[in-house]
Amino acid sequence: MRSIEQLTQEVLSLPNISRAHLAKKLVESLEVDTDAIVAAARVDEASRLRDKLGASALQPISGEEALAQVLHRLISSNEQT
Repeated sequence: MRSIEQLTQEVLSLPNISRAHLAKKLVESLEVDTDAIVAAARVDEASRLRDKLGASALQPISGEEALAQVLHRLISSNEQT
């Protein structure tokens, strides 16, 4: 049987899309209230972003521009793998 370290190395060598699919499957397999965990993470992230915006470390952009940037990064990431 492979060790966690061996599995980790093997998984990290997979293309991004495969790792994302595996991560989703692993999260779904957890027997915890992932909705509560996700909600807490969203609150933490929103607070962090609010603080950065208040400190002028970030500039807000439209939702359309944000989606375009995400799409561009996903396409670029898949082209590299």
